Amino acid sequence: MATLSEIASEAGVSEATVSRVLNDKAGVSAAAKQAVMSALDVLGYERPARLRRRSAGLVGLVVPELVNPIFPLFAQLIEDALVARRYTPVLCTQSPGGISEDEYVSSLLDHGVAGIIFVSGRHADASADHERYRSLIDRGLPVVFVNGYLEELTAPFVSSDDREAIELALSHLAQLGHQRVGLAVGPSRFMPADRKRTAFLEAYPRFFGGSGETWVEEALFTIEGGAAATRRLVERGATAVVCASDMMALGAVRAVREAGLEVPRDVSVTGFDDSPLLPFVDPPLTTVRQPVAAMAAAAVSFLIDGIEGQPVPRHEYLYRPELVLRSSTAPAR
Repeated sequence: MATLSEIASEAGVSEATVSRVLNDKAGVSAAAKQAVMSALDVLGYERPARLRRRSAGLVGLVVPELVNPIFPLFAQLIEDALVARRYTPVLCTQSPGGISEDEYVSSLLDHGVAGIIFVSGRHADASADHERYRSLIDRGLPVVFVNGYLEELTAPFVSSDDREAIELALSHLAQLGHQRVGLAVGPSRFMPADRKRTAFLEAYPRFFGGSGETWVEEALFTIEGGAAATRRLVERGATAVVCASDMMALGAVRAVREAGLEVPRDVSVTGFDDSPLLPFVDPPLTTVRQPVAAMAAAAVSFLIDGIEGQPVPRHEYLYRPELVLRSSTAPAR
């Protein structure tokens, strides 16, 4: 059993405050109470039964596979925001050959969820049947979609601004003197990839002159996909590669090295997402950061407003990304 002094030390409050919180007494600020609760969690102790909050309801959170670090980050921040509003998140992760999105949704409905948040789901895939989402909306279930927009659905959408992300990356590389810049991007049937590709083709003549068509390579959103796309771009003489995800960028670095070249001495590489481990890779990756915290907070806010019967937006909110400079870009040789 934890001692009052241990909990007080971890929480940064007095032992008297800890005692009042544990005995559910009045006269303690919300901040101090939260500090004591967090201290109990950090120290690995169960909260007293009288302090366990009753859940306001279940909320489904459907995300892609967790191999890409950006999806666990989305999941964590969305879960934290839901818990702060007393909702219990039910995390559903997808993987090839595993449980499908439709199967997860069916199970969530059986468990009586109050709403569902979809992160980079089938709603972002132009080849998918989107009637599944319309049926959820028609039955009155609050839903929110993250990264991917369907004009025909009357629901809130929260997305990172892919056009701005490409502008930031190309402007940075143009300032470094690069003239042959390639784009390693995912399959165009996915809306974020299609938006990045369109933005790249529109911006390329403005930054570098000529057409960017020959400088676009589509591949999977994986390390292997980024490596394959980068090999083809480097063979054509690219001195910089803009990648549509950090995972692809890690593959790009590998492909450059396999070609006997160095990043950033010979080829500069930028990513997209700003996954938590990027500062620790070699070289630390220059990337365009998704505003994940703001997007997660907005998604939860919109969903709970819908659950509580408040008006919610029926369109897409675009969140501005941020260029994060590290060591994978340098002036063109």
